Amino acid sequence: MGERRWDNVVVMDHPLIQHKLSILRDVGTGAKEFRELVKELAMLMAYEATRSFQLSETVVTTPIAETTTYVLAGKKVAVIPILRAGLGMVDGILELLPAAKVGHIGLYRDPETLQPVEYYCKLPEDIGERDILIVDPMLATGGSAAAAVQFLRQRGANAVNLLCIIAAPEGIEAVLSACEDVTIYTCAVDSHLNDHGYIVPGLGDAGDRLFGTK
Repeated sequence: MGERRWDNVVVMDHPLIQHKLSILRDVGTGAKEFRELVKELAMLMAYEATRSFQLSETVVTTPIAETTTYVLAGKKVAVIPILRAGLGMVDGILELLPAAKVGHIGLYRDPETLQPVEYYCKLPEDIGERDILIVDPMLATGGSAAAAVQFLRQRGANAVNLLCIIAAPEGIEAVLSACEDVTIYTCAVDSHLNDHGYIVPGLGDAGDRLFGTK
């Protein structure tokens, strides 16, 4: 089981999450099942990431009597996948939060400077009024995630959370060093990055496994 090793990193070790994560890692898991597992894990992660949402009282009438109950207190959410692998996590979160708006951030790494370069960014106009859930299955070097957070900050975003299924310590350190007041939610913190920038033991290339590409 993962341990919580940073103040603003939440490692979710729920048995259902760990069970599904084991199947997700397996090299024998095909694209269809992989997509379903990523969706399910994203839904379970969103359940935890919304724990701090505030409630307000309301009154409803049941078939038996009128009663006081609770609803979300006007919370507005934006789900921002980092293209392309982040797309696999969106539907699971929207099943829990159907009123959330969805933005998209596309990044590539400049071969000369090795710095992330934004090639696409489409966000809700009221991004500054929303709680942000950036989603990407893998937090490896952390370069893309840190850049995504900074791009969102430049456009007025305030409350930013990063949801990644597997994280490397190097990626966590990179994001937390570059970005203040970001909470990272992950299902596992793995050992390290190899010489090719892949998380060890990880699960390979999440985008390729989601979309059946090489």
